[in-house]
Amino acid sequence: MIDTNVSLKAINALCKGNMCEHLAIEITDVAQKSLMGRMPVDARTRQPMGLLHGGASVALAETLGSIASSLCIDQEKQFCVGLEVNANHLRAVKEGFVYGKAEAVHIGKKTHVWDIRISNEQQQLVCISRLTVAVIDK
Repeated sequence: MIDTNVSLKAINALCKGNMCEHLAIEITDVAQKSLMGRMPVDARTRQPMGLLHGGASVALAETLGSIASSLCIDQEKQFCVGLEVNANHLRAVKEGFVYGKAEAVHIGKKTHVWDIRISNEQQQLVCISRLTVAVIDK
């Protein structure tokens, strides 16, 4: 399961200098079976029609699942890479924040599968995503 001994400050440090920082994704909570975060809906994450870009939702989903996977392994011996991600976009969002929760479906020796649900500020489901992660020996 997820290593809950890692601080939120240390987890959020993983988001510096990459897409996570550019999209202002913030990890907000870590538990044994889930990782939660949020992302603003603003000029960085909207598509031309003013709605949350589906790709931004997928970036949030993959970020949450990938970080969660990395907290389930011995990082000195292994690393994780995304193998497959899919998403169903269910509701439009124009402003505010979206909140994601990645929950473990399967934590195996070589693959992890995560269910990621993204909701708006009214706790309405915006996107459902599934991420499969490969665990690779260094």
